[in-house]
Order: sequence, then structure tokens, then C-alpha cells
Amino acid sequence: MQKKKQNSIYPSKKDLKFEFFDVTADTGFWAYGSTLEESFENAGLAMFEVMTDTNRITPQDKKYVNVESEDLVSLLYDWLEELLFLHDVEFIVFSKFKVEINKVNNGYSLKGIIIGEKIDKNRHEQRSEVKAVTFHLMEVKEENGYMVRAILDL
Repeated sequence: MQKKKQNSIYPSKKDLKFEFFDVTADTGFWAYGSTLEESFENAGLAMFEVMTDTNRITPQDKKYVNVESEDLVSLLYDWLEELLFLHDVEFIVFSKFKVEINKVNNGYSLKGIIIGEKIDKNRHEQRSEVKAVTFHLMEVKEENGYMVRAILDL
């Protein structure tokens, strides 16, 4: 039996949460999910995986996130920026993400619960510092599930 040829320029990684790709001086990732919500949750996980080993984060501090944006790409940007803000201000690294995304009158809303813990330099490997989330090449795509792409300024 011959395999069906894929005609997409986008990766198809059904069971993969995220994967990184090279970008000069920055880092980029694709995050995947069977739902839009799951792809956003995995985008949050990918961003914190750039900063530390998320498997070593004890989920003990819970925060709530609410963002609204005019479209899904802006919603992804605002979601990641809010996570980065909470990380920078409260010195927390996160490893658990649960979001609900709804269409509203002027765009989309995201309500999320994120769980992590205060940074402990003795336990949390310090990888790259994420300075900002960029709009460059940011994308939200529905194709065999959902995939989102983001580039982080390091």
C-alpha cells in the first residue's frame, strides 16, 4: 500500500507537543495540539522549556490569566507575553497550562490557569533568557489538529 503524499509545507507531528527550529540569534518553535487550546498550552510549555527543564518544576503556585485579542495570532502573542510578564515580575517558572479560548464580539478571549513554582537556582537549570515574544512569523494554523508558531527574542 502506498502512503499518501503530504502536500503541506507545515510539519505534521501528531503526538509531539512542540519542536524547536533555528532562527538567527533567537529561537523559534512549533507547538501542536488536537485542539486550539492544547496548541496554546503546548506553546506555553515550549517557551518555559527554553528557560529551564520543565520536568523539574513542582506545580505549587497557581495563577490565572485573562487576555482578549482581535485575532488568534494576536491572542497567541498576548498569551505568551502575559506568561513572560508573570515570570519576570513574580520569578515563577511554569509547567502546567490549561486554557479556554472563546470567540467574542471583537475577537477572541483566553482564560487560563497556569501552575509552577518560584525559581530555585539550585534545582532549576538556567537555560536561555527570553527577552520578548515577537510577531515575526507568528502563525496559528488548523491542519490535522492545530499548530502554532512563535519566535522568542533571546
